[in-house]
Amino acid sequence: MASLSELPALRNYSKPFGIRFLECIKKGKLSYKTHQAIALIVTFLAYTCYHATRKTTSIVKSALDPQSPDVGLRFPWRMTYLSSPAEKKRFSWVLGDGWAPFNGSDGSALLGELDVAFLSVYALGMYFSGHLGDRMNLRVFLTVGMVGTGLFTSLFGVGYSAKIHSFYYFLIVQMIAGLFQSTGWPSVVAVVGNWFGKKKRGLIMGIWNAHTSVGNIAGSLIASALLSYGWGWSFVVPGLLIAFVGLLVFLFLPVSPESVGADKEEDEVGSPRKIGEGVTEPLLGSDAEIKETAVGFIEAWKIPGVAPFAFCLFFAKLVAYTFLYWLPYYISHTAIEGKYLSSETAGNLSTFFDIGGVLGGILAGHISDRLDARAITAATFMYCAIPALYFYRTYGHISLVMNIALMFICGMFVNGPYALITTAVSADLGTHSSLRGNSKALATVTAIIDGTGSVGAAIGPILTGYISAKSWSAVFMMLMGAALVAGLLLTRLLVAEVVARISESRSQAGGSQPTSQDEELGV
Repeated sequence: MASLSELPALRNYSKPFGIRFLECIKKGKLSYKTHQAIALIVTFLAYTCYHATRKTTSIVKSALDPQSPDVGLRFPWRMTYLSSPAEKKRFSWVLGDGWAPFNGSDGSALLGELDVAFLSVYALGMYFSGHLGDRMNLRVFLTVGMVGTGLFTSLFGVGYSAKIHSFYYFLIVQMIAGLFQSTGWPSVVAVVGNWFGKKKRGLIMGIWNAHTSVGNIAGSLIASALLSYGWGWSFVVPGLLIAFVGLLVFLFLPVSPESVGADKEEDEVGSPRKIGEGVTEPLLGSDAEIKETAVGFIEAWKIPGVAPFAFCLFFAKLVAYTFLYWLPYYISHTAIEGKYLSSETAGNLSTFFDIGGVLGGILAGHISDRLDARAITAATFMYCAIPALYFYRTYGHISLVMNIALMFICGMFVNGPYALITTAVSADLGTHSSLRGNSKALATVTAIIDGTGSVGAAIGPILTGYISAKSWSAVFMMLMGAALVAGLLLTRLLVAEVVARISESRSQAGGSQPTSQDEELGV
């Protein structure tokens, strides 16, 4: 017991104050499963807040630029579906003629530039964050990222009350916010990867990854509700919220079993930390050889499967983030049953895309677990997204019910593979057999895959800003093309999985051996 209690000190970790408080109340150590539950809940809340702060920009766009043209047309859409004169007056005061400099003829382009600036810095920062995350206390690293994100998200909203109209102010604030945002994903995936082995990882992470859609929904609802008080509050409140949750992360997040002296369970055989016979074998033991084997950036790229999934995510995230940043704007600028929706209504309606994304993430994770085929699942979802996007653009305007149904289906097929690749696939590859049990690749591999995807996420919104001024149909053609390329990039891995499954079925009677395809996919 003495050696177990000394583990945190050996690893330069200490039990979070919140964990100590819970143990004090219980008058005993928390169980392994309790620590797992805390890790899941805290990281879920953390990344929910990250996405809630990102979503506010797409909701506020219509307030900053309420009269932007859609295919050359201008219309007083903000007055539609507002029943009383008082409501009309209130929304006219909130939206009015927009907010300089975004209410000019180039408003859509400027908003697109804000998106690409944020996402470019986010993508670049992701690579560095993964490198740092594998070498730092993730609890402190994540807390700093969340508090910093809250500060600069709030500063964007301060531009409203301070009557700031400088484009460069908003640009710089968004870029710094993007840098802090990049700390989130590598950290939370590494923490969850530390606590869960490969068994049912797809399903567990599929459910856990609902934080992306829950965050988008929460961000949409909060930002839409606060628009009536001035668009600045749509940034300030989510900013304060993520800073508060960041403090909870610091108080409660158990980074790994070793950091809190938790016993490993016997069924965690697939975990990269199971490098010895004893359940108390530390993840980062005192052996200098293990401490010195943190995987470098180039080495991580060479892990089989990392590059194909990273480039697939480039195109998958291009589609997903175009919806994230432009869907409310598209809805408010598209006549549904001959009427245009208000900014608040469009923001609320866009949440059905994210609700579909929750189901898609869970389905993709569960199916990939059952088939033991990540590439097959991801590619199939991407191919199904193509007709879904076509039908949404072609028939979404017929009725509100049709729009919601097709939007839900698009969210399911677009966010399904996005969720699968950024969670279970990243964790699988971060614990690939070629790493020989080294856990110090999780954050780096996650950062490479999601960082590459974030480059696509930056390109999609800015292209949409320019293309949508001419034709939304062209935007959807771009999205369908990106979905097709994303699926094609997984062809080699897909074929390898099919061959591996056929080989397994043929050799089941005599006992199967791991195939070269299995090793390539990290199975």
